[in-house]
Amino acid sequence: MSEPPPTYNTGENVLCYHGPLIYVAKILKTQTVEEKDEKNTITGAEGTHYFVHYKGWKTTWDEWVPATRLLKDNETSRALQKTLQKESPATASAAARNTHPKASAAGGANRDSGAGTSASATTRSGTRKETGTRGTKRGRDDGDGARRPEMKLTIPEQIKAKLVDDWETVTKNQKLVTLPRSPTVQELLKEFEAYLKETKPPQLKDPLVLAPTVVSGILVYFDRSLANHLLYRFERPQYTAVRARYITGQDVVIGQEKEMSEIYGAEHLLRMLVTLPTMIAQSTLDAESTDIIKDYVNELLAWMLQEHTRIFQPEYVDHASIGYQNVARS
Repeated sequence: MSEPPPTYNTGENVLCYHGPLIYVAKILKTQTVEEKDEKNTITGAEGTHYFVHYKGWKTTWDEWVPATRLLKDNETSRALQKTLQKESPATASAAARNTHPKASAAGGANRDSGAGTSASATTRSGTRKETGTRGTKRGRDDGDGARRPEMKLTIPEQIKAKLVDDWETVTKNQKLVTLPRSPTVQELLKEFEAYLKETKPPQLKDPLVLAPTVVSGILVYFDRSLANHLLYRFERPQYTAVRARYITGQDVVIGQEKEMSEIYGAEHLLRMLVTLPTMIAQSTLDAESTDIIKDYVNELLAWMLQEHTRIFQPEYVDHASIGYQNVARS
């Protein structure tokens, strides 16, 4: 007989999923959403919902969440939180932004996602201080990040679950997506661009004019970030083999090399999209451009949810040999 789901109270400290990571939060208030009660619908689901504040973050991040997003604040949940932070590509991306530029360039594809959750930063006085990372979330109550344009994504619940399942399947179950994927990232983004031009979503600015530019930018971000920020450790030998087969191998014809966006698919594109706010925060984009990209990426996430049964691989493949596993762990 299964245990009843836990209950939570106003004022209780909890752990809460936000994207693929878990954060410490406090429940400020609760509300029960009755069946077919549209006036009280908060997240589109029934049952009790909780309005939470993420500790250490601005109140602009406060949000209503269903009980499925919450965990009791205990040793087991804290251990899961640390594991997710260690393995998440988003954490690696956040850690990378605190690394000296020369060290970042030298690390290249050898830097492993999930290598750590904190980095050192140099203050103007020349002293060193330790700065923690918090995944993809921006807008801390302190620090330089608060002065930069924020890019807050609206990630559907099913997409969040997909991110967690993806992490668990690769890092815990040690399974891999089949490469090359179909459809590839390039094919997906071409489809999305055609969808925008056909539907002209009213919430997007000038989709006929801006869609090609935004989609092209997303493609560039993907190709440049895959090796450094989007791979789990267990996937790196697979990536090395892919590069040899399509880019650096002796049988590759010069001029016919493939970009990673022609090989990887929706699974890795989704990882990139949730780390995009971190990348954008380190760019020179102004607030208006950031808002435009945010709206387009939110639309892309909604479109991926709509097409999820077609674009995501339903079952990852357990085809890694003992030799592969030994290399991945080394």
